[in-house]
Amino acid sequence: MKKEGQIKVDSENLFPIIKKWLYSDKDIFLREIIANGCDAIKKYQSLCQIGEAEDDGIKPRIDIRLDKNEKTITVTDNGIGMTDEEVEKYIAQIAFSGAQEFLDKYKDQTDAEAGIIGHFGLGFYSAYMVSDNVEIETLSYKKDSSPVHWESNGSQTYEISDGSKTQKGTSIIMHISEDGKEFLDEYKLRGILRKYCHFMPYEIYFTVEGNENKSDKDDKKEKPVNNTSPLWLKAPKDCTTEEYEDFYRETFTDMNLPLFWIHLNVDYPFRLKGILYFPKQTDKLQVMPGEIKLYANQVYIADNIKEVVPEFLMLLKGVIDCPDLPLNVSRSFLQNDSEVAKISRHITKKVADKLTSVFNNERKSYESYWDDISPFIKFGCIKDEKFYDKVKNIILYKNLNGEYKTFSELPKQDNKVYYASSTDEQAQYIKMFKDNGLDAVILEHNIDTHFVSFLEFKESDTKFVRIDSEIGDALRSGEENENDKDSDKLIDIFKNALKNDKLTIKVESLKSTDTPAILTINEYERRMNDINRIYGNMFGEAGKASETLIINTNNDIIKKLDTFDSVKCELICKHIFELALISQRKLNASELESFISNDVKLMSMI
Repeated sequence: MKKEGQIKVDSENLFPIIKKWLYSDKDIFLREIIANGCDAIKKYQSLCQIGEAEDDGIKPRIDIRLDKNEKTITVTDNGIGMTDEEVEKYIAQIAFSGAQEFLDKYKDQTDAEAGIIGHFGLGFYSAYMVSDNVEIETLSYKKDSSPVHWESNGSQTYEISDGSKTQKGTSIIMHISEDGKEFLDEYKLRGILRKYCHFMPYEIYFTVEGNENKSDKDDKKEKPVNNTSPLWLKAPKDCTTEEYEDFYRETFTDMNLPLFWIHLNVDYPFRLKGILYFPKQTDKLQVMPGEIKLYANQVYIADNIKEVVPEFLMLLKGVIDCPDLPLNVSRSFLQNDSEVAKISRHITKKVADKLTSVFNNERKSYESYWDDISPFIKFGCIKDEKFYDKVKNIILYKNLNGEYKTFSELPKQDNKVYYASSTDEQAQYIKMFKDNGLDAVILEHNIDTHFVSFLEFKESDTKFVRIDSEIGDALRSGEENENDKDSDKLIDIFKNALKNDKLTIKVESLKSTDTPAILTINEYERRMNDINRIYGNMFGEAGKASETLIINTNNDIIKKLDTFDSVKCELICKHIFELALISQRKLNASELESFISNDVKLMSMI
């Protein structure tokens, strides 16, 4: 039996479009062919369940054989197979979905749709992205069926003849083209199998022909290349800590153990399973990107799909398997669907619920995680105000003594919360606060620049003030200066010495007697400069934030400043300013040179 025919498509130009442009990544061809094999096995199992097929007792499997000499890749399943008529129907008529017909026929008798994405639809034609010629050898499960051979070189014609297959199922033989020769590399294929097929539901075996050094030949027992029972399929109550940690290492090749995890297990109103891990952040300033792998029925789809996984959750690592995702024909992109939004909202809710549970039941553990998970939570709050509403009462703030407080527990002075953005650069100010029995919070991460502004928007009756921005009443001694003339005189002395018209100079009587002067910086201007710097000066080169030198009249050096001769007085004023500058930030090259020069001159006068 041999006959020829023409592939039936909606237009004469559709086939080359499918061949070259349906998929964004050529690697996907192997996933599609193997996934079709899984669908074929699932169909056979479904028919056996309802008595329309007789179970042959053979364990389901998919075999992939790379033949370097013949330049072929063959994918074989032992699923439902096809008859002569079905080959013409499902292979030749590209626009027809065999899976849909199968579901329509048996939708009232089986749950087959749980595992069917589409058998020999457009996915089959992904083989032509890497092949000059593709053959199909197939034998239907139906009794008295004859094996069928189908072949096409990628033109719009095909040939059907008697096949040679003796067991039910289908083999796809891909004759790899010159453009696709990279896929004849064993390690390239192993990498694709790990990426796309590592958790597929049926065992996959990989063999290589034409490789004299193939290590698999030495193995007495063949081993599948995939894990057919990923941990996310188990009930959370049946999973151990060791299993969660092992699965994390297996999936993400990360030797740093996660802090904790969330196991998603939803059956209504949609089916969704998965595990989200909170990784330890290794960079205290930058938020390290995560990796969320998306699956549909254990078939890998893509990483970090923002339609399903909210942007801020992409700082986590994890897997999500959702059979109800409305994928398009290439399984690679989500169609617009209200269900996708529901899934995304549900994932966000589950994360918020888990965090709240840990806070309420294991607060000490939660506090130990906080420095690592706080950037993720704060980013989530900024991106999703509903998420903020869910977690605002479990956001922690570390005070100067290293204690963790909630927003309601924060130390406030006249509805102001003081904070330090660097325990090193603002060490003098922190010491002043501690010496005077005052408290502040530590907000050192880059994201805190945004988060502080966000909090002021959400909690409008509270203002956040950096510890070096202003002198609060609690730091003042309460003593009045003897007269305004003395204050004016002191200001003139410093102005003449420093010769800096942009610097504002004020006089205060501070409780701390050790500090001759401190430098404060305008909170609003500094905050805007920080944001501009984070975004690479997208608003243009920012001007310097306004600085104010606060002269402490309660300091002994300041009290006797007017007793020195003019030269020494000028050097002391410069030295006091530069000490205040060092306490506020690092000196630049010219400032450091000036500081050293003035210091040497002062020492020479001793």
